[in-house]
Amino acid sequence: MAEMNTSPESGRGGRRSKKLSTRVDMTPMVDLGFLLITFFMLTTTMAKPKALPLIMPADGEYTPVPESKSLTLLVENNNSVAWYEGLIMQDGQQVKLNRSNFSVQTGIGNVIRDKQRRVARAYGSADALVVMIKVAEGGSYRNMVDALDEMKINRVARYAVVDITEEETKMLAE
Repeated sequence: MAEMNTSPESGRGGRRSKKLSTRVDMTPMVDLGFLLITFFMLTTTMAKPKALPLIMPADGEYTPVPESKSLTLLVENNNSVAWYEGLIMQDGQQVKLNRSNFSVQTGIGNVIRDKQRRVARAYGSADALVVMIKVAEGGSYRNMVDALDEMKINRVARYAVVDITEEETKMLAE
């Protein structure tokens, strides 16, 4: 607490004025500071981890998608992604498998935007595009999240994570 100290008068003959000295005890203020810090540390919520919302397709019958509206991404490892348009078999022949990566300038985002433009021209809206994302054997979780990020970045309205087929696995091995 605050207290006033008085110095004793000197023994010499003259009368001197009293000099008062103030001393403020800072202990209660330090205690209050630590109490406030402790209170705020215990009541503050730290940044909560955010999960990427992913809606999986329902079990049951498959919904047919026209070839001109579909794009299939085959996510591999090492930041690699293979892709094809339409069905895997067209006119009795396997489609050509194209390769890309997740590069900003020349990656799979350019393929998605190009397909969106073509679908918008044909059907009036880029939202008609349906992208199927399939993870190949040995594909990394990071690359899967990169593919989902591309869906968000390019505002793809309809996409699904589905199982890879045996034919697609064979195509990737070639």
